[in-house]
Amino acid sequence: MSFLKLIWDFRGPDALKIATHHEHHLVEYITIKQLPTKQHGVTSLSDMHAIAFVVVTQEVMPQIRDDLRPHRGQLFKED
Repeated sequence: MSFLKLIWDFRGPDALKIATHHEHHLVEYITIKQLPTKQHGVTSLSDMHAIAFVVVTQEVMPQIRDDLRPHRGQLFKED
């Protein structure tokens, strides 16, 4: 099974704070819609760039893409 990482980018001095807040809303959405996810989280890429993300199957991706409009996506590879 392949997974996709859907990503929302946030930039500026409050990027991490905004990404963390956005992740909270992602979790609410996932819970309400009862969607299966592999993981979700926030990553600080620099002082001025952070991301919120959710990892889902290809089957779930279209619904999240259409409803929440992530900025980008990529194949998810487990470490």
